Amino acid sequence: MDAVPVRARAYVTGVALAALVVLRPLPETHTPWWAVLLLAGLYAGSELVARSRFVGTCYPVLLAGAFLLPPPAAALVALPGALLSPVAQPPHVLRRIWRAAQLTLAVWAAARVHWEYDGRDAVVAPHFPYALVPAGAAVLAFCLVLTLLDGGILLLADRVPARRAWRGLFTRSLGPIAVHGLAGLMMAVLWRSPYGPVAALLVLLPMCVAWWAFAQYHREQAAHQATIRALVQAVDIKDGYTRGHSERVGQASMMIARELGMDDERVETLRFAGILHDVGKLGVPTRLLRKDGPLTPEERRVIELHPEYGHEMVRGIRFLGEARAAVLHHHERLDGSGYPYGLAGDRIPESARVVAVADTFDAMTSTRSYSRARPVPVAVAELQRCAGAQFDPRMVGALVRALARHGWRPAVTSDGAPPESAAVPGGRAPRARDSVGKGAR
Repeated sequence: MDAVPVRARAYVTGVALAALVVLRPLPETHTPWWAVLLLAGLYAGSELVARSRFVGTCYPVLLAGAFLLPPPAAALVALPGALLSPVAQPPHVLRRIWRAAQLTLAVWAAARVHWEYDGRDAVVAPHFPYALVPAGAAVLAFCLVLTLLDGGILLLADRVPARRAWRGLFTRSLGPIAVHGLAGLMMAVLWRSPYGPVAALLVLLPMCVAWWAFAQYHREQAAHQATIRALVQAVDIKDGYTRGHSERVGQASMMIARELGMDDERVETLRFAGILHDVGKLGVPTRLLRKDGPLTPEERRVIELHPEYGHEMVRGIRFLGEARAAVLHHHERLDGSGYPYGLAGDRIPESARVVAVADTFDAMTSTRSYSRARPVPVAVAELQRCAGAQFDPRMVGALVRALARHGWRPAVTSDGAPPESAAVPGGRAPRARDSVGKGAR
């Protein structure tokens, strides 16, 4: 939303006007203003703390308001916190208006659905387990409105294709919002109980502990990313010809892993493996990495040590998991003629077989000073031709399917024309020298 298109600004304006419309009946509504002010202040304070700790927003307070107050009054609870909470990127005013309008409509929808199902009486009684029915319906409405509005802004502001704008938004957000909904329901029940609003605030204590734990996790993940970024930058500085190659191999590895149906954690591990597969080049003399002429057998043997160097560098980084095996074995071949250990078939770790295909594909589709980029169909045909001997056919097939579905936009990593002597001969898929010296450095 940095450079917001006119249509996106119009969309935000329309959502803001819709939020004002749902607030119009407020003067005629019997509203316990002290409760609105207390919940709004509580939400604003929680929002400031939560966003400063990178843990999202405080939905339990908003949903408690939806369970306790008439719809227009409940919608009002979101406004101060949304308008005052910190915004990381410009345009700040537009982002605050968007956030306030979005939450106002979502809370209003949740409160309206809750009241339609007589949820207020169920909370006051309380009638369990019937109270879970209107509360569950309200959570679904809240989540659905957020999903619809978020998808619209992705489509119009970030120009995400329509077929992808709403994909996965509802399913990813439903679980966390349902947990917040249960906390909001507990707040509402305690609020209406003889213990009163003070007891309701105690529900937020376990949520604060959860926020703290999530903030610690966020910091740990940030440290992981910083570690990987530093290693990759060091490789890029040393071997400038292949700048950007590591990130693209990570992306291709992730595409293959997703196509194979791996879970999100393993997909992320394969991305790390692709990004770090060439980190061992830090142990190879720069003159060999940048040599223009043919490599001597001795120089080739030195370069072929880079997987072992890389494995030694990352062996102590526990969060990388099986990515360490991929760093060590991504130049093994299915027929056993690869290096460093000549493993064959299923003895080659699966992560290494994924990265081998991703590495070679990017090498063939990237332009460098010593080789021109091949068109994607040509590179795919080479991979398919070498499947079963050099590459795992499952990994090649997964990449082909992923490319057909998502496409590929290879980046140019160097500008010069390739010398004829450095071109990969005979249309052969890159092998030892191709992946470490010339053709797929």
